[in-house]
Amino acid sequence: MAAVAPSATRPGLDALLAELCDGPLQSWDEPLAPPPAHADTAEYRAALHAARERSGHDESVRTGEARIGGHRVAIVAGDFAFLAGSIGVRAADRILAAIERATAARLPLLGITASGGTRMQEGTPAFLRMAEIAAALTEHRRAGLPYLTYLRHPTTGGVLASWGSLGHVTFAEPGALIGFLGPKVYAALHGGPFPPGVQTAENLHAHGLVDAVVTPSTLRGAVCKVLDLASGPRPAPLLSPAPAGPAPDPWTCVTVTRDPARPGLRAVLAAADDVLELAPAPGARLALTRFAGTPCVLIGHDRGDPRPAGPGALRLVLRATELATELGLPLVTVIDTGGSELSISAEEQGTAQHIARCLAALTSLPVPSVSVLLGQGAGGAALALLPADRVVATRHSWIAPIPPEGASAVLHGTADHAAELAAAQHIRVADLGLADVVVEDTDPGVFPVHVAAAIGAQLRAALHAPRSRRLRPI
Repeated sequence: MAAVAPSATRPGLDALLAELCDGPLQSWDEPLAPPPAHADTAEYRAALHAARERSGHDESVRTGEARIGGHRVAIVAGDFAFLAGSIGVRAADRILAAIERATAARLPLLGITASGGTRMQEGTPAFLRMAEIAAALTEHRRAGLPYLTYLRHPTTGGVLASWGSLGHVTFAEPGALIGFLGPKVYAALHGGPFPPGVQTAENLHAHGLVDAVVTPSTLRGAVCKVLDLASGPRPAPLLSPAPAGPAPDPWTCVTVTRDPARPGLRAVLAAADDVLELAPAPGARLALTRFAGTPCVLIGHDRGDPRPAGPGALRLVLRATELATELGLPLVTVIDTGGSELSISAEEQGTAQHIARCLAALTSLPVPSVSVLLGQGAGGAALALLPADRVVATRHSWIAPIPPEGASAVLHGTADHAAELAAAQHIRVADLGLADVVVEDTDPGVFPVHVAAAIGAQLRAALHAPRSRRLRPI
């Protein structure tokens, strides 16, 4: 296995742990058994001995418990200095034992990876252990316990394809090489180098596979923010949003909500108590956040993104439902879209199927939920975020099967009857009886703050409602 030397600017594992943790890592590592019989050769024993001498540790992973910002956290950390961080059978045993201990103790878990993958000297038996690690992590997540990952340089192969990719939240080191097929293996199989810039932390973040690129010196703050947001409600005052005036005519609702200067999801997030944005998708944003002291997972349309919401945005909705369910946090969905992406690619990726899956996930969500009709609500992209226990709406918000111009074209062959169709199709929230609270939105400098206050109040209401009174029919 080829070794990729860590950059001199990157701290070693000991330095990273010292900066990350409140105090020393309390080791959980037990003495190791000899190498598996099939790989127990003089040559391999010599390689293990040299790795121990070079790294100062007995294996490629270290496990234990520490406090990070006061939070008790279990840690599984890979050390690239030991045989390129490769995972053999004994290292896998150590990882499994730590995951199971963390689950039993109900501790959040942080996985720090730096590895070339499974250990070639031990072959397939080591490779197959990745499935066991994935199963143990699945049980940890199902127990409602956070699992965070920090992908260091480099993270490849079976490690990336198992415990490196199962975090509720995934951070990565700047400039880190992250990819399934290591560069040396790719070059040997394909006769040339992997295209540059693809297997980098920054590129994976741009494609929504990494939530944030975080320096080692700021990892502590990022981990603390996730654990703080997942730790439950905090006392906070409830603000009363301004009462909304009478609903305007439907076409006015459409034109007002299409104003490019109208605030959207970003302004609402700016009014939240605390926010950690995760990997976005075209036309959508995902965050862990807190309103009026109540933590939640938030997924919503981003009107500031020129790209329409498509299959990627809908997959992000499904990720949000999974996060909320496993972390035991309420879910907030924010609707503000002119319609779904209409393209060959969107059809081939199954937009309709994704909408159906979102509806199924939201209508069976085991945690409380709040839907926010912030502005436009056109088509399946809007419906896919609508089912919820409680609904907040702005005065001008609306929802329709397709934009009124489209409905006019279907019925009359022209868009000239759009205003008439907006009224005939009962698109105003006021006509539908959907909202538990309607927020005035005429002052763009103020209404996002009132929306945030309404979300906080409805989150509290949903949290205290009995299960039998949740998720009413639309």
